[in-house]
Amino acid sequence: MPLPLDADAVRAWCALALDALGRSREEIDAINVYPVADGDTGTNLYLTVESAARAVEAVFEGHATTGPASRPGLAEAVRAMAHGALIGARGNSGTILAQLLRGMAEVLAPAGDGSHPAGPEAPAPAAGPDDAALLRRALRRAVESAYEGVARPVEGTVLTVAAAAAEAAATTGGDGAAVATAAHDGAAAALEATPGQLEVLGRAGVVDAGGKGLVEVLGALAGALAGRAPAPRPPAATGPRGTRAWQTEGCPADLGGDTFTGAGPAFEVIYLLEADDAAVARLRTRLDALGESLVVVGGDGLWNVHVHVDDAGAAVEAGVDAGRPHRIRITHFGSAAEERTRVAEPAQRAVVAVVPGAGLAALCGEAGATVVAVRPGEPPAAGELLQAIRRAHAREVVLLPNDADLRHTAAAAAEQARTEGVRVALIPTRSPVQGIAALAVHEAGRRFDEDVVAMTAAAGATRYAELVVAERQSWTMAGVCQAGDVLGLIDGDVAVIGAELAGTAGTVLDRMLAAGGEMVTLVLGDGVPDAVADRLRRHVRRGHLAVDTVVYRGGQQTAPLLIGIE
Repeated sequence: MPLPLDADAVRAWCALALDALGRSREEIDAINVYPVADGDTGTNLYLTVESAARAVEAVFEGHATTGPASRPGLAEAVRAMAHGALIGARGNSGTILAQLLRGMAEVLAPAGDGSHPAGPEAPAPAAGPDDAALLRRALRRAVESAYEGVARPVEGTVLTVAAAAAEAAATTGGDGAAVATAAHDGAAAALEATPGQLEVLGRAGVVDAGGKGLVEVLGALAGALAGRAPAPRPPAATGPRGTRAWQTEGCPADLGGDTFTGAGPAFEVIYLLEADDAAVARLRTRLDALGESLVVVGGDGLWNVHVHVDDAGAAVEAGVDAGRPHRIRITHFGSAAEERTRVAEPAQRAVVAVVPGAGLAALCGEAGATVVAVRPGEPPAAGELLQAIRRAHAREVVLLPNDADLRHTAAAAAEQARTEGVRVALIPTRSPVQGIAALAVHEAGRRFDEDVVAMTAAAGATRYAELVVAERQSWTMAGVCQAGDVLGLIDGDVAVIGAELAGTAGTVLDRMLAAGGEMVTLVLGDGVPDAVADRLRRHVRRGHLAVDTVVYRGGQQTAPLLIGIE
């Protein structure tokens, strides 16, 4: 019996979509050749839907605390699904899927809908033609929204599949379940045609990976409204040769074992951005000139930005200029001339680094690290670090937590990764400056143990300090501080209390350099003027002639200044 399009249907949709993508994730990863053959589209879509499902579950759990009869409305559930997908979107296809869901939410949960929960006396609604009409409009708006978010739409991709789904839905009668089924069938037919629309797919003999993921999501919607799970579809076997190419076992014989090469950008940069519409419009223009595969989705002050570039730092800096970027993820594809083969072989070694600011994220990303960028008060969970290790796609991984408080979290992530066959070395870096020192001596070409020893030694030889502003009166090892005082913490303990940043930092530097040192690293926080760094450079030069000073703009928000002494 068809079910109504309500909050329960949205919840079921999320659950079924997550299950379907979980079953097809590896197959989708294996056929991922466009826009970059990095073999992660299925995983990215799964993580995007997982974030959406968690947001919907949180809405239901919130209502459960107010009473057993309280239920969320359709608008509330749909908005949660769209928001969860937006903040958890991964990769090109995940970002587009988030925008498709946002477009649907604009119709299913229009502005001004209070989304009142269903009370204990509210009768259960029945499925009907209103659901069908609403779903047709939602699917059409989803496609329009997705095309608006992609800077340079390409046919033969997930966008083409989405458009076909909306078109099929628009010409189908019946209830919501019938419309959803038509959309799913239309998407599946369009997916089969993608190899003839996009040359790289035709050469590989595969369908579009993002489009296949969308077919799974639409199949889950049809199943949710029909009151049943969709039957698993047989593996796609399309293309001019009718083969399933890009299998993990190797290249099919009829493709001759040839390889695909590309001169595409070296980095994928993704971040959430808090900015207004005017700033985002300028950002689109700036990023479009920097790289390709640009997708900017969202609205109402929160956006998800995805782009492939050679200059990751410039892409992040553009976000800083537009607003406040966070959850920055920088993935290194390899050099622009690097070959992309059919089989996404894992790299031998990678580094995963946790950093607290946009500038530090760009710095570590350009050094080749897989970056986990965090905001104040939002430390990463072990699962997020584990996903970063998986995203690094290497047999050996060096993990740099760069925060003493993350040692247990990082250890849990490393242990889980080891059970998955990844060799992980956790270097207990307690500050980003120690992580920078470790990265500076990293050499992927030497033996793993030797590399870890060298990186550990470099981190251990780097004394660290941070300058923070006291929020309240407090007792410290250096005496009583007042709210607004500048505190200089050396190796985690308050050693200096001062009235202004540069003067306090100078005192901290003198104390640290009294024990010796050859190089000072200064990492400026968000909003700290360059004049502070210039003053401290002069201070070091006057008192310590043989010591060099290096300055980075880190962008961290909690500490105006980080100091490293090597």
